[in-house]
Amino acid sequence: MAKTLQLNFTTENGKNVTLTVDEPRADLTAPAVEAAMQAIIASGIFEVDDYPLEAIKSARIIERDVTELLIME
Repeated sequence: MAKTLQLNFTTENGKNVTLTVDEPRADLTAPAVEAAMQAIIASGIFEVDDYPLEAIKSARIIERDVTELLIME
């Protein structure tokens, strides 16, 4: 089963931004994720159209099963 951590932010001009992390650690907690997201915002490293990330919108772990039916090489 594939897992992805999805971090959702808003920018200063109100746009939504999503950062994803493949195969996140199994022991993540909401407080740890929130602290990491606050650190991302404080770093100012990510911008969209010259607007930095401003606020946390949400975070979630997405799990999915993939069943290969046919692989052609």
